[in-house]
Amino acid sequence: MKGARPALRYAKALLTLATDTGSESEVNDNMKLIVDTIAESSDLDAMLKSPVIKAADKRKVLTALFGDKVNNVLKGLFNVLEENKRMVMLEPIAKQYAVIYDYHRSMQVARVTTAVPLTDDLEKRILAKIVELTGNQASIENIVNPEILGGFILRVGDVQYDASISNQFNELRREFDNSHYIPKI
Repeated sequence: MKGARPALRYAKALLTLATDTGSESEVNDNMKLIVDTIAESSDLDAMLKSPVIKAADKRKVLTALFGDKVNNVLKGLFNVLEENKRMVMLEPIAKQYAVIYDYHRSMQVARVTTAVPLTDDLEKRILAKIVELTGNQASIENIVNPEILGGFILRVGDVQYDASISNQFNELRREFDNSHYIPKI
C-alpha cells in the first residue's frame, strides 16, 4: 500500500505527542471522526487527494470543518501536513493511529461476522470469551452478512474461528463429494 510507511511514522509520532499531553484517547476519538467524515464525503476525499488544490487551502477547509471538534494535537498535525505537502495522507494516518493506539493499550479488534446484528448481551459474552482466551481486551466490530445463514465467524488478529451454517454446509458437501457413496437406483 502506497504511503503506508510514512502514515505509520506520522501516527507513531502523533501517539507519542498525545501520550505526552495525556490526550491519546481524545485523539483516537478525533481520528475516528476524521475517518468517518472522509468516508461519508466523497467531495472531501477528492479535495484532499487533488493535486490542484493548494495545501494551505486544504488546511483551511479542515480547520473550518473540524476546528472546534478536534484538540490542539490534531490542529498541529494539519499544520505539519500542510508544511510537508502531505494532506493526502490524513486518512491513512488516522487509520494507522487507531491500529497503534489499540496495540498501545493491549487492545485487539475482534471482527465478528453474523447473519443478524449482535445484541448487547451477546457482545458482552463474546468480549468475556476473548479476554479468557487471549488475555487481552478487545473491541468488537460486527459485520452483518446474511449469506452465512446463521452462526458466526470470529476473527481476532490472525486467528479465525468459523462456526457459520454456510461453512458447515460446505464441509458436509465436501464430505459427500469425497465419499464413495453410491445412491441406490
